[in-house]
Amino acid sequence: MTTIIVQPSGTEVHIDPGDTVLAGLQKAGYAYTVGCRRGGCGICKIDVLEGEFSYCRPVADTVITDDERADGTCLSCRAVPEDDVTIQLRDASLRLVNPLLSQLNEKALERARVASTAPEEQ
Repeated sequence: MTTIIVQPSGTEVHIDPGDTVLAGLQKAGYAYTVGCRRGGCGICKIDVLEGEFSYCRPVADTVITDDERADGTCLSCRAVPEDDVTIQLRDASLRLVNPLLSQLNEKALERARVASTAPEEQ
């Protein structure tokens, strides 16, 4: 199970393996300011406070600098968490736009937590 925690609200979202930060948040019913969704504009830059991510597709050096990469900045439309991550949005607020998807995500979080604490079968 991979979880995204969005600060400062503490919102927790379960995402599927291979999903980008943006895709995971959208699947859970949340939205925030984004642009092209292809890694070309940089509007979706976020700060990764904890955790690791990778890019499954190229990201242009003109969109995100080496200094930004070093300080944990990433493009949410391209960044795929490698494990649990804690993020902070820039100049945007996370908005719940689909409560039904949020409820489904809460149930997925519960199932994943139960599965991770259940004793392994021999």
